[in-house]
Parts: sequence; structure tokens; C-alpha cells
Amino acid sequence: MADSHSHACCDSSGPIPKDEVAAHDGCCGSDHGHSHDSAEFNLRQELTPIAIAAILFLIGLIFNERLHNTPFAVAEYAVLIPAYLISGWTVLTTAGRNILRGRIFDENFLMTIATLGAIAIHEIPEAVAVMLFFQVGELFQGYSVGRSRRSIKALLEVRPDTANLSVDGDIRAVAPETVRVGDVIVVRPGEKVPLDGNILEGKSLVDTSALTGESLPRTVAPGETVLAGMINQSGLLTVQVTKPFGESSIARILELVENASSKKADTEKFITRFARYYTPVVVFLSLAVAILPPLFIEGATQAQWVYRALVLLVISCPCGLVISIPLGYFGGVGGAAKRGILVKGSTYLDTLAQVKTVVFDKTGTLTQGNFRVTNVVTHNGLKKHQLLELAAQVESQSTHPVAQSIRQAYGQTVDISGVQDYEEIAGHGIRAQVNGRTVLAGNDRLLHRENIPHDVCTVDGTVAHLAVDGEYSGRIIIADELKKDAVEAIQALHAQGIQTAMLTGDSQSVADSIAKKLGLDQYRAELLPEDKVNALEEFLQRASQTKSKVAFVGDGINDAPVIARADVGIAMGGLGSDAAIETADVVIMTDAPSKVAVAIQIAHKTRRIVWQNISLAMAVKALFIALGAIGLATLWEAVFADVGVALLAILNAGRIIRHPQ
Repeated sequence: MADSHSHACCDSSGPIPKDEVAAHDGCCGSDHGHSHDSAEFNLRQELTPIAIAAILFLIGLIFNERLHNTPFAVAEYAVLIPAYLISGWTVLTTAGRNILRGRIFDENFLMTIATLGAIAIHEIPEAVAVMLFFQVGELFQGYSVGRSRRSIKALLEVRPDTANLSVDGDIRAVAPETVRVGDVIVVRPGEKVPLDGNILEGKSLVDTSALTGESLPRTVAPGETVLAGMINQSGLLTVQVTKPFGESSIARILELVENASSKKADTEKFITRFARYYTPVVVFLSLAVAILPPLFIEGATQAQWVYRALVLLVISCPCGLVISIPLGYFGGVGGAAKRGILVKGSTYLDTLAQVKTVVFDKTGTLTQGNFRVTNVVTHNGLKKHQLLELAAQVESQSTHPVAQSIRQAYGQTVDISGVQDYEEIAGHGIRAQVNGRTVLAGNDRLLHRENIPHDVCTVDGTVAHLAVDGEYSGRIIIADELKKDAVEAIQALHAQGIQTAMLTGDSQSVADSIAKKLGLDQYRAELLPEDKVNALEEFLQRASQTKSKVAFVGDGINDAPVIARADVGIAMGGLGSDAAIETADVVIMTDAPSKVAVAIQIAHKTRRIVWQNISLAMAVKALFIALGAIGLATLWEAVFADVGVALLAILNAGRIIRHPQ
């Protein structure tokens, strides 16, 4: 774990199932309407048929009486039927396909029956209006979804367009998707790395900010790994591809945000189920309205009640709900992406809105994770440079930030020829044979485990103790710094009424200092990896009593078990790693802990807007259904009740993108 390197003295010791895919692309999960799955929403292309239909509709409306008075009303049909077909073709064809598939009672069926019925009783302008305004609603939906996608694309403008493939000394530009594992590519200065791979030749600085949020370029050399999306800043790099483009980090991130709808919120699932039962009820109720009153009410005409039934059908279409609710959540995901926060699905937005406790890891989450050696204390006659050399040798295979800081402090090439039998002891440290001597490097817990006498247990700072052949040889003190926005992050969470806590494997003294500086509500130190999971279980148990949720924020690699166990797992700046993408529910691309509070704010706003849309749609539809049943609402009012509510809900959902906080 990230903080397992040091402990104070005398301490003795899956996967979430995928929900059904949300239906963003058209009402009621149908496949009609606009191509919302396309990379870009082409407004001109989508607007052209609507504009043509609208012109024909206006001509038919303005000159309706004159057109109607032609023989057999042929001019009226010649103008309005093309407008009807142009605006309603996708609805009509989708309704037909769905009937053949056995999916009869959906939005398309309701609208088809209502509009064909209107044409049958010669209310053609109303039929065109229903289809035309429905397509306008679909246009707004497509535009809103496109804007959400653009927010995500702007964040991830790191997708490479071409790869320079090297074949027998010849360089040619090809699509990254066509490059195979084992192929060799060349990345020139200023170009994006197109695929994940290992450097064969060249040394350079690479900008990793788009993937990891790190502001400083990273030096890479032969033998090191580069990831798709990094930008080569200086030298020419020859890279051997290790993953096909579809499995590269950047491709997986793009897939992650594009498929965020696959994790549906409970509200979305409820509305989907509601529409499934609601629609057939409406159809049979409308049928009853058309047939029964003329049989039992004196003076009631068939035409009058058929018209009312058609009005009821159009009013009752659940389009406002079925479009706007998924769109509201999708807007939340897009609004979060605009702020550098990737949310894997709307269900996590719902859960974030219920979070009342946020638990942080320390190293790399609240602190920089950039350790540096501040003091070297030796015993048994060793000099400082000898102790540093010994520590650098035994830590030569470790990727832990403490190990890296020791090697950096040593400042020379580490001779590892004499290092053998390397063993990493989880939560304690490292044991290895160095030139025939048994060397231990780790925390205070390791010394107690191996029964090695030592004079100092509690040290102010992160510490790596060393022992050679069972004798204490000294310690190296390492300092870490708080992230710039760590204090702001805790204050922002407290302002929202959220409790904060920290779980760390570091020493009690270090934890005390960090907690005091940040103003944390709770903290626990000297935790082994399994201890962190157990501690989180206690937070989860307490939260369940108040029906609230717990979020855990970690580095996404070392804290994967705790991230997976939390109600919401949040990874900090770990987008270069598979562990972050696979385990976390939310990923903070900018590596800033203050974004946790922003994510929760977005979740609250999303949930508020979604429920505003539900309330609006239900209230308006209930009112107009009542008016339609008693004959006070026409098809024109029905169009407003259906499409008007949908438009208002879509515009309301768009506020999440415009004002993500």
C-alpha cells in the first residue's frame, strides 16, 4: 500500500455487475431519431429535413382552407402529407420494425396510432405538428448529447490520429488501429504517442498531463514504457508496441466515458420500468375512451370521442421522462468530465449524492507523494553514504515512492550485481541478500517482527529503518508535502456537511501532523493493507445505519482493494494504470483532491435537476390528461404537453453542462 513503509514503535503485529444499457438514443429505448452515438452531432444535417417539413407545414397551416377546398382536398394532402412523412419517417419505420420484433407498446407506436388517427379524421395539420415538434425535441436531445460528448472529447483531445510505422527502415503514416503488437513505431518531437509500448531507442521528455495530471514532463529512456496520449517533447523515440490500440490506456478511457450510460441510476431504471407498464395502460384507456362513451352517453358522437382518444394518446407519451432523465444524468457525466472528473456511470452520480463520509489515503492523495530524504542517522560505525548505498541497493527493485526517493538521494548508479533473494514483505518492507549479508529495509513494524533491537521507535516523519545481519544499522528520514489544494478539499467537504477521514500505513506521528494541518475529523495510522479494508468496513457499517454512503479516495493502484470495497471508489491521477480504470468508479484526472467536493456538488445538482424534470412531466401530463378526457384539450395542447415538456426538461438538463458546480 502507499503508506506501508513506516510505522510507529511497539506495534506487535468485485466486480459490479453491468446494468442494462441506458437508452439515450431515442424515446423508450428505441433506435429511431438522430445518431447520438456518432462522434459528432451534425446540426446542419439534422436541421435540413426539419426545416423543409416546417416550411411545408406553415404553408399548409396558413393556406389550409384554400388547399382543403380543392377537389378531394388533393392540394392539402400534397403539401401536408410530405411534411408528415419527412418529419415522421423515422418514427413510422421504427414503430413498424418494433412491431415485427414484438415490441409494440412504445413511444413510436403511440405517436404512429395518434397521428394516423388524426389524418383519418382529417386533422392533418395536428398530425404533422405532433411529428414535427417531436423531431424538434429529438434535435434538442441530439444537440445536448453532442455537447456532453464534446465536453468529454475536449478533455481527452489526446487521441492520436496516425502512427509512424517503421518497416525495413521505411517510415509510413498509418492509422493506430492497424498497428499490431510487436510492430515498431517512431514518435517524433511534438507528436502524440499513438500506442502503448516500450522504448527501444531514444531519450526524451514526455508530457503526461492529459493522462495523469502531472504538470512536469517526465524523462523516458530505453527500456521504459510510454502510453498512448503522452506527448513527446524533445527527442526522437523508437517504440515497440505492446498493446493494440483498442487496449491502450487512452482507448480504454475514451470507451469508459462513451459507455458511461451502461451503469444506470436507480431513477433511470425506475422510469424505464414505469414506461413499460404505463404505455399499454394508456393505449387501452384511449381505446376505451374512443369506444365506450358513444355507447353509453346520449348524443356522444364517435368522431368526437375518437378525437379525444387521440388527444389522450399524444398527451400520455412518456417522452419527456424517457428522454430527459437519461439526458440529465448524461449531462452530469459530461459536466464532470469538463471539470477533469471521469464518472463511470449515472449510478455513481446517484451514490455520490448520498455520500456523507469521504475517506482518504494519504500518500499521493492528500500529499504530493514526492518524497525526499531529509536526514540520515547511522549506527554501528556506518557512514551516511554507506547507509544510503546499502538502502539504494536493497530498494533497487521497489517502485514505492520511498524507495525512489532513497535512490534519488544516493545520486549514483546503483550496483545491483550483489543483490539476491529479493523479497517484499507486504506492509513491512524488504528483505534481500546484498553481497552475502542479509539486509532489511522497512518500517518499525518490520524491526519488531524480526526482533531487532533499536533505540528509536517514534520518528517525526516517514522513516525507512535498516538492519544488517540482525543488527540495527540506522534510519533514513523522508519528508512528504501536502498537495496545494488538500486543505481546500477538506474545507469544501466540511462545508457540504461531509465527514472526512484518513487511513494510512504511515507512522502515528506523521498521521497526527497531517490530520492537524488538514483539520480531518478522524484518522488511523499504522495500517496494513488488510487493516485499511477492515477500517473502511467500520465506516460502511456506521453509514448504513443512517442510510448514507462512504467514498474512498486513493491512488488507484496501491489502494485497489479499498477502492473496490467503498460505496464509491475514487482514484487520483492514475489514468495510466489499468488498476485505476478497472477498480475506481470515479477518476480524478487532474490529481487534485479538491475535485472530490466538486464531483459531489455535480452529483447533487444532477439529482436535483432529474427530479425537477420528473415532477414537471408528471404534473403537466396529469393536468392535460384530465383536460383531454373532458374535451378541453385539443391535439395542439397535446403537442405542448408531450413535446413541450420534453423540450423544457432537455433545456433544464443542459444546465448541468453550463454550470457544473
